[in-house]
Amino acid sequence: MTRSDGYLLDNRQNEAGQRFDAFAALFDPTTFRHLEGVGVGPGWHCWEVGAGGTSVVSWLAEKAGPTGKVVATDIDTSLVSAVAHPPVEVRVHDVGTEEPPGEGFDLVHARLVLVHVPDRERALRSMIQALRPGGWLLLEDADPALQPLICPDEYGPEQQLANRLRQGFRKLLAERGADLSYGRKLPRLLREAGLVGVEADAYFPVTSPACTALEAATVRQIRARLVAADLATDEEIDQHLANVEAGSMDLATAPMISAWGRKA
Repeated sequence: MTRSDGYLLDNRQNEAGQRFDAFAALFDPTTFRHLEGVGVGPGWHCWEVGAGGTSVVSWLAEKAGPTGKVVATDIDTSLVSAVAHPPVEVRVHDVGTEEPPGEGFDLVHARLVLVHVPDRERALRSMIQALRPGGWLLLEDADPALQPLICPDEYGPEQQLANRLRQGFRKLLAERGADLSYGRKLPRLLREAGLVGVEADAYFPVTSPACTALEAATVRQIRARLVAADLATDEEIDQHLANVEAGSMDLATAPMISAWGRKA
């Protein structure tokens, strides 16, 4: 992620930890499957970009072991600092504006990061620069434009309200430079950057307790912004949160697209 006063989802807000817990429940199994697939193991040097929470960093540290190294970077390391002990090194770092925090990495991984970075092209070059020849890049980003609804089955007023608030959230993201169709571009961008053996897939949760928890935390986190931008009223947000709490809606996420390839 990149330093910006306009960043919508601040790691220091109370809801940030709840969101990272929900992301871990939703996406860690897919992420870990891909990391297993590229062969992460003892002695690997890994760079976790925009780490945010601790789940992926801790998994990488366990796999890399005492002979490996995991560099975890973010613009705000308040949540990941809890695991800052060998083999994990935690650094404040802006992938969109700063040089890589090292070179010769066996793996560089970023999840839900580049979609928010204004200079995505520079960030991608930086991550590839940091890889050793034969090293792996795994990028995972959502594509909200591919599936823009929080309630794909919009059969009643509760779902209609939820989708209208989600539209407001997407508007706020776009105004802050997020590329809401970035996920689908990842395979092409990795090939154009010279990576080989590029593959990609997508994971699309349609309903789960973690989807519900993520929606509640996200709406609470951006509540003031939605109201200030006249995208929703406090009464509408209260009603939506009550609807979410009732547990009667199927709440989806945007498809998470994972793409990976090796540096030649």
